[in-house]
Amino acid sequence: SYKNRSLGQVILVLSSVIQTIPSLALLCLLIPLLGIGVKPALVALFLYGLLPIVLNTSVGLSSIDLKLIESARALGLTTLERLRWIELPLASPSILSGIKTSAIIGIGTATLAALIGAGGYGSLIITGLALNDIPTVLQGAIPAAIMALAAHGVFELLNPLVIPKGLR
Repeated sequence: SYKNRSLGQVILVLSSVIQTIPSLALLCLLIPLLGIGVKPALVALFLYGLLPIVLNTSVGLSSIDLKLIESARALGLTTLERLRWIELPLASPSILSGIKTSAIIGIGTATLAALIGAGGYGSLIITGLALNDIPTVLQGAIPAAIMALAAHGVFELLNPLVIPKGLR
């Protein structure tokens, strides 16, 4: 869609609009469609994860120097070959950053899914809040925070594997 500017803008606007809906409101809007539990939580997490990925991918691909793309064309590379061998590797730092942001935000947002019966660490947080029991809140909050930090660490380990050496 980055080649088709108008389609790209539509995708970015839709992702942005979804992102502006408060998390709990989106979860509640999905209940009539998907019921209570894990299904609406997964759909909401997917929808919230779109904007960082779409935006960073768009920025990464559109910021590639046109001279490099023209050089690849001059060498006879097809559109798919240019995408695979030139454009995606050059955009990889930005794309990976968007995926990392999305994953970390998703971990934090997932705790809210307990409010619609999806369980998880959010259940402990909500129970602790309802009982005014800080240790129970921490039983949910600490593992969720550790999971977010672990996700960050995994992405840092992925950097050298995904991002070409000259771009790190």
